[in-house]
Formats: sequence, C-alpha cells, structure tokens
Amino acid sequence: MASVGRMKLGSQGLEVSAQGLGCMGMSSAYGPPKPEPDMISLIHHAHQIGITFFDTADLYGPFTNELLLGKALKGIRKDVELATKVGIRLADGKMEVHGDPAYVRAACEASLKRLDVDCIDLFYQIRVDTRVPIEITVSVHELLLSCIVLSLLFFLLV
Repeated sequence: MASVGRMKLGSQGLEVSAQGLGCMGMSSAYGPPKPEPDMISLIHHAHQIGITFFDTADLYGPFTNELLLGKALKGIRKDVELATKVGIRLADGKMEVHGDPAYVRAACEASLKRLDVDCIDLFYQIRVDTRVPIEITVSVHELLLSCIVLSLLFFLLV
C-alpha cells in the first residue's frame, strides 16, 4: 500500500497529511446521513493508511458531523490534525453568514465540546461576513489562538 506524504499547511508550522478527508458528505449535503458505524470505520481506515488531516464544520448536519468525528477520533486524536469551520449558521431554515466575535467564540467553544477535544488544530472561517470588518473577526481568532487553537487559516470562499 502506498504511503501518504506530509506537507506544511500555511506558515504557522502546521504539518498535515498530503491527502485529507473532508467529512461533510458523511452527515449532510449528499443525501441522508450515512450509517455512523460505517463512517467511523471509514475514518479509522483513512487513519490506518496515513491520512491524518480531517475536516468538518458545525454547519454539517448541522452539528452531527462534528459529533461523528469526535467519536471516531477517540484514541487516535494525538495522531491527527483536526480542522473545523465557522461562519455560517442556520436560522429559520436559512443559512446566515456570521463573523461577529461573540458568535465566533461561542461556535468555537461549542465545536470543542461536540468534537470532545481540548484543541482544534485549524479553526477557519468558511465565509467572510462583509458586515463585520475582518480585523474584528480576526481579533477573536487571535484570542482563541492563544488559548485553544493551534493554527489559524482564513479561506475566503465567497
């Protein structure tokens, strides 16, 4: 079996597997949620073949994808890099972009609980809230960075 290489992601020193596993489709977006035992087995298989970078978001499910990944990473958390996203929440069945510091902080704290981890390796913004200056959104990320998040990366997916 071929091995999966490693690479640096960004400039903050985070090193991840060259191939990652985006977990969105396990809980949402592509039909009904897949059976949890099957998805946990898939995540474990990915880890066994060298994939250590796993990506989720609070929006996926919503929330259930983080819960699934948290269960699957029990016992292997120290061996993997975990990414989750912030910036979109559902309100009355509609997606709303949010970048205000109170929301970002609350979303991060909730993600930590759902993932059942002390630290998120990569916590990034899935959409930029154009109503909030990016400096304001980043200010809360910097606070979180000093406390609980190892690396920070913004993806401007507009």
